[in-house]
Amino acid sequence: MNIKLLFSAVVKFLAGVLMISLLLFIPAGTLYYPKAWLLLGVMFVPMLILGIILMVKSPELLAKRLNSKEKENTQKTVVALSLLMFIAGFVVSALDFRFSWFPVPDFVSYIAAVIFILGYAIYGEVMRENAYLSRTVEVQENQKVIDTGLYGIVRHPMYTSTLLIFLSVPLILGSLIGVVVFFAYPFIIGGRIINEEKILTDGLNGYAEYKKKVKWRMIPFIW
Repeated sequence: MNIKLLFSAVVKFLAGVLMISLLLFIPAGTLYYPKAWLLLGVMFVPMLILGIILMVKSPELLAKRLNSKEKENTQKTVVALSLLMFIAGFVVSALDFRFSWFPVPDFVSYIAAVIFILGYAIYGEVMRENAYLSRTVEVQENQKVIDTGLYGIVRHPMYTSTLLIFLSVPLILGSLIGVVVFFAYPFIIGGRIINEEKILTDGLNGYAEYKKKVKWRMIPFIW
């Protein structure tokens, strides 16, 4: 077992739990925030399970997913905007809970939790299908175009999964104001996709033909 990789994965996992907990419970002013605990559960339990599976079966892919240092300036901007959106979205959602601005019925949160898990299941399937799934935008050595499975439906199924995941977050937290903040995500990720496709078209053999074969980028019949 790669001890260095294991240590890195554990540190990043715990840092993620701590960061999101602070962003939720401090603005909420209490630990009695049931929907925040629901979010932490559906977010980090599947993440832990997936991380263990990757550590055992595909440590190379896990290492790629842990590497978040972008080289492209466009992608650095996308990462920065995404981080600002997440921070604002979590804080605003927690404040919405604290002051009961626009309460959402509990059943909406439960439905959103199911959608979140569905998105994570798609995310896991994408990683099973694509061993080149780096967290950064780059063309890897010996990389090949994947055009089967989910990649035969849309060109970026990973982003489809994250769309389901992130747009369900504020609804799990019971915040309509949070929905407004997180709705910036499709536009932010759209910029990343356009830049990513330019890089892949220029550097990955067969990608131009793949774009002609699979028409939709992220959402069938929409975009």
